Amino acid sequence: MYKLGIDLGGTNIVAGVVDDNYKIVATAQVKTNCPRPAEEIVADMAAAAQRAVENAGLKLSDIEAMGVGTPGAIDPVHGVVCYANNLDFHDVPMAAMLKEKLGVDFYIENDANAAAYGEYIAGAGKGANDFMLMVTLGTGVGGGVIIDGKIYSGSNYAGAELGHVVINLDGEICTCGRQGCWEAYASATALIRQTKQAMIRYPKSKMWEICGGDISKVSGRTSFDAMRAGDDTAKRVVDRYIEYVAIGISNNINIFQPDVLCVGGGISKEGSTLIDPIVAYVEGENYARHIAKKTQIKAAALGNDAGIIGAAYLCDLYK
Repeated sequence: MYKLGIDLGGTNIVAGVVDDNYKIVATAQVKTNCPRPAEEIVADMAAAAQRAVENAGLKLSDIEAMGVGTPGAIDPVHGVVCYANNLDFHDVPMAAMLKEKLGVDFYIENDANAAAYGEYIAGAGKGANDFMLMVTLGTGVGGGVIIDGKIYSGSNYAGAELGHVVINLDGEICTCGRQGCWEAYASATALIRQTKQAMIRYPKSKMWEICGGDISKVSGRTSFDAMRAGDDTAKRVVDRYIEYVAIGISNNINIFQPDVLCVGGGISKEGSTLIDPIVAYVEGENYARHIAKKTQIKAAALGNDAGIIGAAYLCDLYK
């Protein structure tokens, strides 16, 4: 039997059919087109799921279960999106709405949790002895915690917001309203801000050349690419950014001491350029540095597929 996962994002809705080996065999995609009513978005999710099944050459009766990873605070037991600010969802019974349209059992989770579960069962967390953390460096800093093979989300389903731990009391304003959150320093958004600030201060930096002289085209790759081209200013930006990332990872390792901590998001594609200095930093900050068993820090392995695979297999957790 096959399963189907839906990754609901603020920009795109992607549905994928997943086989018993955790491989995605077909997908379908549609724009989310926020803001609009939940009923319209759910209708497009159902349509994308139907097309993905057809693209796989299957029928809905071939699908054992379906799952969704969605932003926001999720009640996975009752299949409800309690609150999702970027989608303007409030108490949306998403699982029931989707089952009504497709006649298949649906399970839902927070998108970062679904991605963490995908990495746990099929990616960087395989063999993690039932305890893994995933940190996603994207627009924000997402977190997923797997304990005893299950997603941990606290007593109210809003836990594991790893990006909203303060690392600088009087620091940058975070989108959550607090000051100095890890997210405000370690997200891809923060790296772009830090890159632009350095470019303005150092107008001869190669970072200007890399973005074609247009500061609005700065991305999370700009400073890394300029560093590889020998730019000293870019190297300082990257070194400082990696330090910010490593501070938060050290904090989380000191709290949880997981078997594996995997780093996802587009910046994780930098691979060893990102991971090696994080490992070196954590070695000096780890409270358990004198204990033989230490957390393995890895780049996520599945990329954007993690959320689809994790969502597809939520039935194993909540069935």
